[in-house]
Amino acid sequence: MSDSRPLPQIGRHRLPNRVVLAPMAGVTDRPFRQLCRRLGAGLVVSEMVTSDPTLWHTRKSRQRMDHRGEPGPRSVQIAGGDATMLAEAARLNAEQGAEIIDINMGCPAKKVCNKAAGSALLRNEALVAEILEAVVAAVDVPVTLKIRTGWCADSNNGVRVARLAESAGIQALAVHGRHRQQRYSGEAEYDTIADIKSRVNIPVFANGDIDSPQKAAFVLDYTGADAVMVGRGAQGNPWIFREVDHYLRHGQALPPPAERERADVLRGHLSALHAFYGETMGARIARKHLGWYLASDRRFGEGQQRELRAAFNILEHPAEQYDFIDDLFCPGSGHADPGIANGISAA
Repeated sequence: MSDSRPLPQIGRHRLPNRVVLAPMAGVTDRPFRQLCRRLGAGLVVSEMVTSDPTLWHTRKSRQRMDHRGEPGPRSVQIAGGDATMLAEAARLNAEQGAEIIDINMGCPAKKVCNKAAGSALLRNEALVAEILEAVVAAVDVPVTLKIRTGWCADSNNGVRVARLAESAGIQALAVHGRHRQQRYSGEAEYDTIADIKSRVNIPVFANGDIDSPQKAAFVLDYTGADAVMVGRGAQGNPWIFREVDHYLRHGQALPPPAERERADVLRGHLSALHAFYGETMGARIARKHLGWYLASDRRFGEGQQRELRAAFNILEHPAEQYDFIDDLFCPGSGHADPGIANGISAA
């Protein structure tokens, strides 16, 4: 069951395992990255940062570029459609401590694709090659790339883009098993990922619909990929990283986290959000995370989840949110110190 191949390496950085946190806008902020890393992710990638440095003064951009207290290697994803601007963005991020630069050519969001960025770039292979060569030449740190299988079902050009990436000096490639027009609908397909892996010599990370240790093992075996990249499967379930890693190493499933651990992790996650964003914004951002944690909690049906989300979403203060979590998981047990944060740095 154990994979005897060497663990994937990106430049000088050898990953400790085969499970990676996918970059997700509005999700993989510093608190969530640190949490997933602590719970077993071998590599975490930041939310995408615009390649336009004139926009970096905004609060959102500053927070997305904040990697204080994070262990290396720090991977920063950049997005844009202009080769010169992306190269400059890569250089500036490397100067600020990025140890890996990741280029986004996989985001299907309209607001990104309408600017000829994200997965929209897959329609123009000449521009893809120009961007990759410019970014690789601009920095001394390794550059990675995230793509989809293509723009649409009639343009499944992932293999050609992968070859361009390898030729340009890209040192690892993540492939989501859907084309852009699918967005996140239907099911991911892994045949294209397997084809890509068979044709390039750089590490390939398989992404799409990986929501369990068993699914991760199946995808690795089917595609021959070097690692799996987990996105939506980690929302509300950051334990998936240690569970996948353990299953890949030992062929046995770990027991699910105990309720006390679930409460402590959720409490710590919210505490880090409050510290990172401020109490008002942090309390608001905590609402979507609580919804995801509830969705992964088998104690509650859909109706109960809706009621609990509605009750939590009217809470405006951190103390109220901590009390809610304590009552949800361990009623009558007393309230733990929210400042502990379970190892999640808030500084």
